[in-house]
Amino acid sequence: MTYKGFRHGLAPVLCMLAALSGMPASAADGTVDLARAQEIVSERCSLCHGKEGEAASVVFPRLAGQHAEYVAKQLADFKSGKRKSETMKPQAQGLTPAEMQALGAFFESKKVPTRRPRDEEILGVGRYIFSQGNSFSGLPSCASCHGVNGHGTPQLPRLAGQHPRYIEDQLKQFNQRERTNDNAVMHTVASKLTELEAHAVAEYIATLQ
Repeated sequence: MTYKGFRHGLAPVLCMLAALSGMPASAADGTVDLARAQEIVSERCSLCHGKEGEAASVVFPRLAGQHAEYVAKQLADFKSGKRKSETMKPQAQGLTPAEMQALGAFFESKKVPTRRPRDEEILGVGRYIFSQGNSFSGLPSCASCHGVNGHGTPQLPRLAGQHPRYIEDQLKQFNQRERTNDNAVMHTVASKLTELEAHAVAEYIATLQ
């Protein structure tokens, strides 16, 4: 097997491990309470994440269009302390599993804001890294797990349309193991990215719809 073949063969394994490690606990049966979700968003979430999940600042993640299961899992991890955040832990502390699921469904239903491309040369680098990875450093493509359009899965986050600044910050946290959940796979990926590649792929991700 060639090195390139090994790299491409490794990507599905990494994706499977990421999905298994990120699989949320089973949600309670029944429909979610979107009215309650709207109340919580107005009371707690909107200041940072916006009323429609569009995010009030580039340092906060856009939640619009994000998979409901993924949102609920992250909230559960913040509450349990598995994912460390002095900001998010108190916000998640009083939420029930049903409310977490409702918030996930609420944000998933929202339209993802679009972002115009900026530096075409940087976008070209980002597009290549996202779709092909880097065979010289052993970096798998982002698309191999998150999909060719960056839409992810219920267990793996949607990346498309996310703020570049937030993407870069998370990649740095994964690389330095400061991101304390979902780190096993993403540390392996982030540690192989150069600063230029991380910046370029973040810029490219922001243009996906």
